[in-house]
Amino acid sequence: MQLDVGAELRRVRESRKLSLRAVASAVGVSASLLSQVETGKTQPSVSTLYALVNYLGISLDGLMGHNRSTAASLALGDSDASAHGAGSRESDSVVQRREDNPVIEMENGVTWERLAVGDSAVADPLIVTYAPAGSSSVEGKMMRHAALEYGVLLEGRLTLRIDFETYELTPGDSFCFDAQRPHLYTNQGDEPARGIWFVIGRREMAYQSLADLGHDDDAEARPIASAVDVLQAMKSMKPGATT
Repeated sequence: MQLDVGAELRRVRESRKLSLRAVASAVGVSASLLSQVETGKTQPSVSTLYALVNYLGISLDGLMGHNRSTAASLALGDSDASAHGAGSRESDSVVQRREDNPVIEMENGVTWERLAVGDSAVADPLIVTYAPAGSSSVEGKMMRHAALEYGVLLEGRLTLRIDFETYELTPGDSFCFDAQRPHLYTNQGDEPARGIWFVIGRREMAYQSLADLGHDDDAEARPIASAVDVLQAMKSMKPGATT
């Protein structure tokens, strides 16, 4: 299910009573580029999309239709819901059929396919594909955002740069890092790189521009609470954990 990301970004911008030029200036892109994104004439890069959703105050699950299938499920009666789950190809609050996966195609050969989220807003589960020469930033600059990223590569090869380290990922390799650290994904191979990502982050974003996302090497990071702190607290609650 291909999503019209541009139309949704425009709807949110207009609901906030923000001008196109004001938003473009705030996130560090040209007004003409933002206009092309909103009208579907071009697709944003991963870094530009993060900048826009952060500035507009929306989450990825909101952008990609969180709870859309759940709402449809709740509209069914109890008896209907039982029949709905028996051999039906319709999505509901438990199972999301592949053909109903919301898909975002971005600039530079990157595709996000959102998996089922049910009633939860804890994480954004994604099938991520990087085409050959695809990158999370068209300019090749590193980005950062308020989240914790988990992932496993299933196919192809992918280069992950974090801070001053470079990792070459092959099928079966997994990763986890605080996405506030500057990072960049690049497919330098000859075949698509495909994997599953879980992006766990706060819904209250504090970034204001692409500089805050790491697009200015001299930019200072804003102090914000990380999901890492939450996970550490959860670890301390496990049986046998010491404080």
